[in-house]
Amino acid sequence: MKADEDILRGVLVGEGDLMVSHLQYVDDTIIFGEWGRENTSNLMNILKCFEEVAGLKINLNKSKIYSVGVERGELDTMAHFMRCSVGEVPFTYLGLPVGVNMRRVSAWNEVIERFKSRLSEWKAKAMSFGGRLTLVKSVLGSLPLYYFSMFCVPSNVINALERVRKNFFWGGLGGGKKMAWVKIQRV
Repeated sequence: MKADEDILRGVLVGEGDLMVSHLQYVDDTIIFGEWGRENTSNLMNILKCFEEVAGLKINLNKSKIYSVGVERGELDTMAHFMRCSVGEVPFTYLGLPVGVNMRRVSAWNEVIERFKSRLSEWKAKAMSFGGRLTLVKSVLGSLPLYYFSMFCVPSNVINALERVRKNFFWGGLGGGKKMAWVKIQRV
């Protein structure tokens, strides 16, 4: 389907007037569209055609409709028409937050807490320097990369994550400060 056929009107994003109507990853699809009954009817017809051609059934009970700037009553009516439920913004799609201002440090609290949850004081005490180094470099080095590849990260967040890594490596998670024998950059 070509966008210029005007069957499904997506949303304009960015400064270049890029029209986005959908994103897909494996069996996940997120559809963006201009709010309106005609656009929704066209979307439902496209989904019915897909079912007929592919021989698959779309489970609308698992589907959600989200809106920006639409009254709740109108949203509920549209959800009833589409036979799906209403979702709340912000939400998570493919493990990433949608509808959150990621320029704010507070939006990164989940990543920092997940980072900390992979560590514990007993692990720091029970592991050798080599074990801690391996954990810090392989596991904790890759944990935030997915977020980093999608969002511009505030420097405060990077500093907080580095502080957690450094404290774990030197074994000082329990509040007591341990002496660093060499600079962490050298490690």
